Amino acid sequence: MFYTIPTLLTWTRIVAIPLLAAVFYLPLDLQIRNTLATTMFVVFALTDWLDGYLARKLNQTSAFGAFLDPVADKFLVCSSLLVLVHLGRADVFVALIIIGREIAISALREWMAQIGALKSVAVHMLGKIKTTTQMVAIPFLLYDYKLFGVIDTGYLGQYLIWIAAVLTVWSMIYYLQKAVPHIRAKVQ
Repeated sequence: MFYTIPTLLTWTRIVAIPLLAAVFYLPLDLQIRNTLATTMFVVFALTDWLDGYLARKLNQTSAFGAFLDPVADKFLVCSSLLVLVHLGRADVFVALIIIGREIAISALREWMAQIGALKSVAVHMLGKIKTTTQMVAIPFLLYDYKLFGVIDTGYLGQYLIWIAAVLTVWSMIYYLQKAVPHIRAKVQ
């Protein structure tokens, strides 16, 4: 199931990473670069929903797709955060919280899979809310202009990315609490 439509859509999110960063090196007006990067991020983020929908609709779910999908999401979010830090639109502390959590929880899930307790750290609604908040905050920070002449997207994006950072820590604590009994059982 390596070349299914859903898996190819997931790969587009990974391919998007250098393209998204490259936009800010184009010899274009900053507002055009911001708009282009925002549009790209939104389109590629929507492929996350679309690949899951198509995988179920076309009966093309696979273990590889289930592995690659969250990896692509994490790459897209983490690389976008690094671009935003470079542009001075996101705080380094926020980026460290979000990226550090993604690495820690990915490692935790890998270890839990090895000890046969992966279900204890299965995706929870809190993690989905965290991801949604990130996926809304990042385009606002990429755009960084007034939307409809009224909404200060930079300010709103800053507010949302800090909420995402709090949700990130909260969800990490949740997953660690679920894992601790299994970890204690294996360590003893």
